[in-house]
Amino acid sequence: MKITQRVKKILANYESDNPGTKANIARILMTGKLAGTGKMVILPVDQGFEHGPARSFAKNAPAYDPHYHYQLAIDAGLNAYAAPLGMLEAGADSYAGAIPTILKLNSSNSHSTNKDQAVYGSVADALRLGCAAIRFTIYPGSEDQFEMMEEFRELAEEAKAVGLAVVLWSYPRGGNLSKDGETAIDVCAYAAHLAAELGAHIIKVKPPTDHIEQDDARKVYEAEGIDIGSLPKRIEHVMQSSFNGRRLVVFSGGSARGTDGLLNEIREIRDGGGSGSIIGRNSFQRPKEEALELLDTIINIYKGKA
Repeated sequence: MKITQRVKKILANYESDNPGTKANIARILMTGKLAGTGKMVILPVDQGFEHGPARSFAKNAPAYDPHYHYQLAIDAGLNAYAAPLGMLEAGADSYAGAIPTILKLNSSNSHSTNKDQAVYGSVADALRLGCAAIRFTIYPGSEDQFEMMEEFRELAEEAKAVGLAVVLWSYPRGGNLSKDGETAIDVCAYAAHLAAELGAHIIKVKPPTDHIEQDDARKVYEAEGIDIGSLPKRIEHVMQSSFNGRRLVVFSGGSARGTDGLLNEIREIRDGGGSGSIIGRNSFQRPKEEALELLDTIINIYKGKA
């Protein structure tokens, strides 16, 4: 694997990490059609755990099969495939070494009444399955946020010690946050910064709106004239909040929706300097050929060709 200068520059930002961890970050960045560009498109499939099988897969019945998702990510030329323990175990041998995998270690489900997640995977599982990274989710703002952060700290320390990369979904919700506040610019930027402070190599947040949730934050945004008037400017601010662009930040594709709206949003993420996108339901709930066409367009957007 020949590593490009762009990827070498990104790896240099992770100054405390060992060669094994840097090699696994490089594996992700040097795989697929975006290899070497410093950009990423990742397929996440944890929706069956989070929302249930029918809500997740009935629109495209082949997606009930875990092998479908491995193959979709490979055929689309994506950087990595991220999934919970059972999904990865179901195809680990058939697809060993075919694409970098990311093991999700915690999840919620649609029956839960509190904003928390259960930890059901381990670093040992990730090593056994040949994963490049572990993935964890925290809910900043939740009543259980500090417990989640402490769980992440322990798992991240263990993962880094054995040369795995660490990916953190930072999704504000719960507590005193309003629904609009979950994607407010001040809250999303704060969530990304928290993830960086917690030691994540790759951070995932939602594309932020121009809503400002916290009164104290609003005063600063107004006094300092921080431009949040367009999505590219808001993405730029999230990247700035992630150690001034020293951390990789990818943005969710959200719930399934129209193609044009999704692609326009991804163009704006690109224009704001985002590191890439994580596209789940918007891809695997479509017929496979349609999903491949969509993912190819997204990749071309990050290449500056669409």
